Formats: sequence, C-alpha cells, structure tokens
Amino acid sequence: MPLNRRDFVARSAATAAGAALVGGVSLATAAPAAASETPDQADLRRPPLKQTFTVMGTSDMHGRVLNWDYFTDAEYDDAAHNDVGLAKISTLVKQIREQKGRHRTLLIDAGDIIQGTQLTYYYARVEPITGKARPKHPMAEAMNAIGYDAAALGNHEFNYGIPTVKAFEEQLHFPLLGANALHAKNEKPAFPPYVIKELHLGHGRPLRVGILGLTNPGIAIWDKANVAGQMVFPGIVEMAAKYVPRMKAAGADVVVVAAHSGIDEPTTYGDQLPWPEDASGEMAETVPGIDAVLVGHTHKEVAQRLIVNKKTGKTVVLSEPLCWAQRLSCFDFEVEFTKGQWHVTSVSSRVLNSNAVAEDPKIVKLINAQHKKVVAYVNQTIGTCKAQLSIAEARFKDVPIIDLIGRVQADTVKAALAGTAYAKLPVLAQAAPFNRTALIPAGTVKLRDAAGLYIYENTLEARILTGAQIKDYLEYSMKYFAQLAPGDQVNLDTLTNQQNTPDYNFDSVYGVSYDIDISKPVGSRIVNLSYEGKAIDAAAQFVLAVNNYRANGGGNFPHVASAKQVWTNSDEIRNSMIAWVKAKGVIDPADFAAVNWRLVRAGVPLFQ
Repeated sequence: MPLNRRDFVARSAATAAGAALVGGVSLATAAPAAASETPDQADLRRPPLKQTFTVMGTSDMHGRVLNWDYFTDAEYDDAAHNDVGLAKISTLVKQIREQKGRHRTLLIDAGDIIQGTQLTYYYARVEPITGKARPKHPMAEAMNAIGYDAAALGNHEFNYGIPTVKAFEEQLHFPLLGANALHAKNEKPAFPPYVIKELHLGHGRPLRVGILGLTNPGIAIWDKANVAGQMVFPGIVEMAAKYVPRMKAAGADVVVVAAHSGIDEPTTYGDQLPWPEDASGEMAETVPGIDAVLVGHTHKEVAQRLIVNKKTGKTVVLSEPLCWAQRLSCFDFEVEFTKGQWHVTSVSSRVLNSNAVAEDPKIVKLINAQHKKVVAYVNQTIGTCKAQLSIAEARFKDVPIIDLIGRVQADTVKAALAGTAYAKLPVLAQAAPFNRTALIPAGTVKLRDAAGLYIYENTLEARILTGAQIKDYLEYSMKYFAQLAPGDQVNLDTLTNQQNTPDYNFDSVYGVSYDIDISKPVGSRIVNLSYEGKAIDAAAQFVLAVNNYRANGGGNFPHVASAKQVWTNSDEIRNSMIAWVKAKGVIDPADFAAVNWRLVRAGVPLFQ
C-alpha cells in the first residue's frame, strides 16, 4: 500500500534504533541483535570493512513516461538523438541494480515531475486526479513501479495548485520531500523534510543514508496565485543547515540532498526574495555534513561537479541529469566500517544516457491505456490554417506564429475589459518563443498544434503600464541579443541567449512597432518605438496582456510585477488559444501577422 501523509504522522511513534526514518518517522525496522552481544560490540572487534553502493537520480522529468512527443504525436527525437521518459530510465535502473545488487542501490528524484506534457496536463485538468473518479497519475504509476525511494518537490509541482500536488503525494509509495515547503500559518513542514533509508551491506549494522529534499523559493513568485497565504518557501541553504544536523542526530551515516536548485546560475527573480534561486553550490560550500547533491531545476547536464566545503574541507559531489529523463545520474560511494561507525571514503558521480537502452516493456504496458487516451485527446481537430506557421526564426525575426499568441491574448483581454473603465485603453500583449519546434500546419489544425505553441500552464493577466515603462520592459528583454558592430559577422548560434537568457525570457510586445539596434549596449537598444504610426507617448497608459509568470516577477522584468492589475483569468493561455481557433474556424495570418519589430545595426536591418 502507498505511504501517504497520514501514514507518516500516525507511525511517528514507531521510531526506534535501526529504523528508517522520514523526517523522524519510522518506515522500516532492522532485525534485532543477539541478546549476548550487541552488533556494535561485535563490530569493534572486526577489521575495517569497505563496501560500495550507488544512489541513482533523475530530475526535471516534466511528465515524460514514454519516449513520445505529444505535441508532434511522434516518437521523441532531437538533433543529438536523445531519448526521453521513465520507461528508458527504468531499463537503466534495472541494469545498475543487477550490477550492484538491489540492496546496494537507491533511486531518488529532484523535482518537477507532474507538469510539462499533455499526458500530465490531462490528469491535472481534463480528468484530474483531484476529481471524483481520482484516476491514477501516470507519473506516480511509473515511479512506483520502478521503485523510487524518495523525490523532492519541484517548483512546477505547484502549477496546478496545492490540492493536485497533495493528491499526487497520496498516490506515491515513497515520500515526496520538501524541507523548505512550509505551512504559512505556523511554518511547519507541509511535506516530510527527509527520509533515512537503510542499506544492508553484509555487516552487523546497516548503513543509514539520509535523503533531504529541498525545493525552490521562487515558487512564492512563480505560483503566487496558488500558494499565497497557504505556503511559504524559505531559503535552501538555511533549511539545509537546519536539517542536516537533525539527520545526523537521527542516525544518518551518509547525507544526500535532492535539491530543486541549480549550482551557480543567476537568480531570475532579482531581489524580490531574500534567497537565491540556484543555491546548490552555496549549500555544498557552506553547510557541513553533506556528501552528495542531486541537482535539478536548470535543465543542464552536469556529470560531476566537486565543491569543497569551507567549514570542513570535505569535497561534496554534485551531479545534475539532463531534463526529461534523458540522463540518469549515478553517485558511486565507497564506505568503510570502523570502530562501530560507517564512514564515506570516496564518492564520484557520472551520468548515463537513456538513448543507449530500450524502453522497459513493463512501464510501457502499465500506462498504455492512459497514453492512448491522451493521444486521442490531443488529436482533436479544432480548425484550419491558410498557411504554415513556423517558429523556427522567432528568436531573431518577428514571425506570424508569435503574432498569433499576441493577437489571442490581446483579443481575450479586450473582451474581458469591455464595458469597464479600462475599455478605451490600447491593449498590447507580451509573447515569447517557448518551443523551438512549434509548427501550425497549413490545412487541418489539431489541439496538439496549438498546445505545442504554448507549452506552459500560464494564465493571463492585464496590467497598466505607461509608454515609458513599456520601453523599459523591452530594453530589459533585449539583453537576449549579443552586441554586434556594423560589419561584424552574424552567427545565429551566438546571436541570442546572451547573459544566460532562455528563450522564454525573450519577450516581444504585440501592438507596438520598434527596431532593436544590437550595435548599441544593453539598455539603449529600442529605437523608433511607436504605436499606430506615432512615436509612443511616455506618459500614455496601456494595458499589457501578460502571463502570470511574468506578472508575478518571473524573469525580473521591470515595472510589471508592481503595475496595477485590472483583470486576471484562471484558465490557461493555451486553452484561450484553442478556444480562439475554434471560434474563428480558420487561422488567417493576414488577420494578425505584421513585421512590427526587426533587428538593426545603426539603422540597417540585420536581415532583408
């Protein structure tokens, strides 16, 4: 039976020496020692014993079970021929368990599990796990079948609200950890902070491995509407400093942290919170007692990163597996039992590529019915399109497919504000290239085509900004581009994503026209900014249709988070797009497409 939160609380009195613990709660009890001699007394007489074990880890799986892309309705593939999905990870895990012995392995995850594909969207919104029928969540089904030992919360766990993540937790056969996910009223843990697992390595006393789970403080900003007043998320370093000593006191010989936080990336929300977004490196460097860190959140592949703890001089090993279950991190430990204690003598980490193995047929069969149901859902016809719309050049050109996002958002806000005091204000719309493979074909348009254009569960808001603030907003966005003097060679591979700016933080604004002069430094690149053919009035008021991530401070764009909110919606922008296409019947680029911005150098267009 799955261990739910009530089980954790009810069994807290069962804690005993040699038991596995979840934040101080008993999960398993070791066999009793012989009455004539305690295990520790016998161990003191034995020579040092060296043993090995492996902790495997995934992160940022974002709803991938099968090697399938629901937006293209085809097997997943990319330029590097990576594969995705838990079915592939299951095969890798089986191989490691066969090599090492099941009793010498653990499997953990560092968060962002239940959001990211139409598979997980379906079981959050269409046939929700919080509904009366309470279907099994496909990620819970797969992770239970594979035999995970623990998982940390990711920030995207809260995209669908607290009831959904709690319903997901109830379905798991292992603890969902979050030492810094606290109830707002009393700041007590809303999820178990840690678990202590026992490994029996052929010695008198089992090795106790403590797993601490930490999530991202940015949840308070990114999912403000879902968590405000209900939960708080203090700093990763601070909570690690609180719980690592507790884990040691509870008997942990080894401490592994599953942290949904990058190693040393810049914080995207600026100074809106007193805690950094990507603090795994700082935690390893400043909190004593940690042996290894499974890193998440940044969607990067880090096979091994070594950081020396300033207080102990001990080297901490960090590893981040590539997102979407493309990689499996493995921490290989060597431990020694001397004088009645286990000691770590060495740790190293590596990553395994899921494209090197076949999918586990057990996992494929397990969720086959759910997979087919979602495939049918995403292949619904919602309209037609007069011309193919591609996102391929959206990083450096104003293309119609991005204008479509802007038009849908602007139309939605205009309709919502009709009859209000703001009805006469001009409506602009923010948009970004979220998915580099998005394509709306000429002819029949299916639900998955629109969903693939807007892959996030963002909702829509309307905020009031002045013309001057719109210009500041755009200037901030243009740090995305490299600075190039007239005549410099243009390399599309290095032109964009400057200052570690992801595509989703490159905003254009639909409804105004402007040039982006990349020969100028960041902060002075927007020229010829106009509205309806006239230079924009710095004092004029505009309504900006903007997603909730941006409106709540995601990306740290200026002005918008503090701007007056005049409307908000609880439905996803993706659904607004689907409804818009259904209502129109036909997508005609002539209705919305225009080249409203362009890249220039000293006034000369970069592309003809």
